[in-house]
Amino acid sequence: VHRLVTYIFVYEDLISLTCGAIIIWYFAGSFEKNVGTVKHCFLTVAFAVLSALLYLLLETVVSRASEVEDAKGFMPVAFATLGVSTTRSRMKRTLFFGVRVPVVLVPWFMLCIAWFIPGSSLLSNLSGLLAGEAYGLGYCFCLDFSESVGSKLDRVFPFSLLRRIPGLKYIPGSLAERRALENS
Repeated sequence: VHRLVTYIFVYEDLISLTCGAIIIWYFAGSFEKNVGTVKHCFLTVAFAVLSALLYLLLETVVSRASEVEDAKGFMPVAFATLGVSTTRSRMKRTLFFGVRVPVVLVPWFMLCIAWFIPGSSLLSNLSGLLAGEAYGLGYCFCLDFSESVGSKLDRVFPFSLLRRIPGLKYIPGSLAERRALENS
């Protein structure tokens, strides 16, 4: 059961670790700014578990036709956060390598690019993207909790400790607090 979450910390080589770090910094950081640190931590675990369960389901079907690479690294969770961000985005079109494309297609183009990253599993990344799209479209509404719950969790351990660490940017759970933090 523990492997449903711990696979996101497994990297085979320095290249996949570097790619994972860049993806975490870019996609997960912007996602955290939108939802707050508490919800981001909760959704990271939830997306890891959902992606792993979906991967196991799809693996049984796909492995009959071809060899499937093991799920490892943070990329499935990053694809989940990217899927949520694009499905909930108010933008209709964006620039992708200099070409204007519909925002909802960006994660699918990124999935094609990620296929070429060494040590990356296409099936696990697809599972993460599908989990994020499902959450973004509201099919996983049971994973949502209110801002008041997020604000209360901000004040308990370990989040109260994270808030006090100098140099660590902690994003509050309340939208009003996040806006006040941005304006200061």
